[in-house]
Amino acid sequence: MADLCSHRWTILAVPLVCLTLVGSLLVHWPTLLNTFQRPKLLPNPNPILKSTITFNIANVTTIESSTIPVNATTTTVLIWYWAFGFNQGIRENVCKDRFGITNCILTDDRSLFSKADFIVFHNRELITGQQRLPLHLPRPQNQGWVWFSMESPANNGNLRPFAGKFNYTMSYRRDADFFMPYGWLASRNVAPGMTVEDFIPKKKSHLACWIVSNYARHHERTRVYNRLKQVINVEVYGGAVNRSLAREHVLPTISHCYFYLAFENSKFQDYITEKLWKNALQGGAVPVVLGPPRKNYEAMIPKDSFIHVDDFESEEELGQFLKELAGDRERYASYFKWKLNYTAAETSNWFVEPQCRICTKLTTLQRPKVYRDLQSWEWK
Repeated sequence: MADLCSHRWTILAVPLVCLTLVGSLLVHWPTLLNTFQRPKLLPNPNPILKSTITFNIANVTTIESSTIPVNATTTTVLIWYWAFGFNQGIRENVCKDRFGITNCILTDDRSLFSKADFIVFHNRELITGQQRLPLHLPRPQNQGWVWFSMESPANNGNLRPFAGKFNYTMSYRRDADFFMPYGWLASRNVAPGMTVEDFIPKKKSHLACWIVSNYARHHERTRVYNRLKQVINVEVYGGAVNRSLAREHVLPTISHCYFYLAFENSKFQDYITEKLWKNALQGGAVPVVLGPPRKNYEAMIPKDSFIHVDDFESEEELGQFLKELAGDRERYASYFKWKLNYTAAETSNWFVEPQCRICTKLTTLQRPKVYRDLQSWEWK
């Protein structure tokens, strides 16, 4: 009898187990399916940008959990150390007071390590050995570590030791988890009757100018400048030529120039710095850019608002074009048409604002992940 009962129970148990497995698959199918989907594109922060973001997930490992590793009410962001040692002396409500970001605690108190939702590590101090990752501490399971750098790959050092350590990236790169551009175009409405001429500084006394602090012979921008100055006069400022400008004199000086040489120190994807956003666009000069390809700039600013070095066969041809353009008032003014709809903006505080902005990205943040090969992501 015992054997018969056992046999009957086995027969009944098989379909019950099958039904349980099917039910479980139905419940978890969306999560399982989502595991094999490519991450969604982040929403474009600027409506005029023609987003060309593509995601390469080969170097990203997705963790099973699809929940956002943050507190339901308040997000705590811990700055493990200050970038370049510039301590900002922040208060707990700094994100709300400065940027209107609520439910966001920004702190540099390391005793809150176990309670932090995100910890931000600036790359420069890590690669120089000035700081270390707190690998000796018991890390909370859902805590997100953020790798932060605004430097190009050429200046970020060897990132291979950080493989598998970071969950998120914060960078000028548009495919970073936290996209922090050096600048952007913000929409605006101008007063009725205003024309492009109202936005062009009237006293233009120099054809071109360039402010450079890091003057190195091996830089491509140095080679281009040395050839260009044979064709046109370029007013050069900065510590590299012992002709420094006080901060308050930078934009007024640039405003007297028809063109500004917004030359980057290296050419990498999305690496478009304050040389364009602040010096040229805010300074009231037409930017002559050297950096990533034209299409990369066109994803950030209108195609008829700048001049790209790559558009010319030689520096001699570029110099002749600049001289002719400066003499054609109507054509020169056309490079300022963007000002009728936009104004050039920039991050107000690199040491605080990007970290506070983490709290505004939670709804679009991809599920927890770890960068298996941060070096490859940086150089792709």
